[in-house]
Amino acid sequence: MDKRVYLLMLVSFVAGLAELIIVGLLDLIAADLHVSIRQAGLLITAFSVTFAISAPILLFVTSKMERKRLTLISLGVFLVGNVAAAFSPSFSLLMLARILSAASGSLLVVLSITIASNISTKPYRGRAIGLIYIGISGSLVLGVPIGLMIGNYFGWQAPFLAISALSAIIAIGIFFLMQPIEVQPSPGLKKQWQSLKNRKLLSAHVTTLLFLAGHYHLYGYLSPYLKQVMGFSEGWVTIVYWLFGFAAVTGGAIGGGLSDRLGYRTTLYVVIILFSSSMFILPYTTAWIPLFFLLVVIWGAMSWALSPPMQSYLVESASETSDVQQSLNNSALHLGIALGSFSGGFVVENSSIALTPTVGAVFVLLSFGTAYYSLTKRRQHSVRPEVE
Repeated sequence: MDKRVYLLMLVSFVAGLAELIIVGLLDLIAADLHVSIRQAGLLITAFSVTFAISAPILLFVTSKMERKRLTLISLGVFLVGNVAAAFSPSFSLLMLARILSAASGSLLVVLSITIASNISTKPYRGRAIGLIYIGISGSLVLGVPIGLMIGNYFGWQAPFLAISALSAIIAIGIFFLMQPIEVQPSPGLKKQWQSLKNRKLLSAHVTTLLFLAGHYHLYGYLSPYLKQVMGFSEGWVTIVYWLFGFAAVTGGAIGGGLSDRLGYRTTLYVVIILFSSSMFILPYTTAWIPLFFLLVVIWGAMSWALSPPMQSYLVESASETSDVQQSLNNSALHLGIALGSFSGGFVVENSSIALTPTVGAVFVLLSFGTAYYSLTKRRQHSVRPEVE
């Protein structure tokens, strides 16, 4: 396999890292910039919405630009956005910097997948694309504890500077090691929109959206939850994030293994039930710390176990447009993060942070309903063949 794929994996890693690296630092940002926890949570919401919407639009707008050049330009914009975030003196400027980072980061992820596929020979193509997704999932899972650790020692601005430095190093590597990449045809906006008219596929994407929305009701505000409800110190909060992160890393393998053995249908049901159950029970374990940690492990593992069976389901249900469906499902994932962060902030500000896991679990249960609808609905033959 072409060793440059590992460089592209770092591109996807750093792009994903920017999204959630501030999750554990919301209380520090809120205190420093004199805003509420809910307002600080909007930094996650705005990033995720921008990330979800920008990817298909920017991919279409830049469809004729040579890929190596576009990657370097995107990395440059991404670097500027993170430097601006580190030196933002106000919440509004920090928000603008986050939006800039999200737009460029979304394009970097798509470019990483495209280039990895282009430079890899057919026997290694699947493995190459898998490495890009390892970079994405690894960044989303480990970004929070890394950001928390750096931010607690050096201030909330430090993680943004670390991302900027890593982006500069990667850009140098791309410049010297990557050859110009010819432009490949990409799905148009019309093709993506047409596929959403298929209710079977649309409900599958809604399942991902609701699942992640439920997750981020708690995960987006886990740091203040642990401090205020559990009474944990900064050190224990970091330990919980690392425990969750390592459990989540195994989630993809668990979901994939179960999908191969039980089939994607059964696996989707099992994952959603275990995930919602762990969130429902978690608030009642505050007095039993060992049980609380066990539930954190289950919650963490199931948080990323949905993706493998869902991707298998989408490929089988719409093999002709599997690339489009993967892009749309990634957008649904980030819209779910945005919805969960926004709705969770509303719960925190208008009710109690102690309710975030319960409200989140309700959203996850709703995803069970949409999953059941999608899995039991017959394929729509009235839709054009390319968007079945």
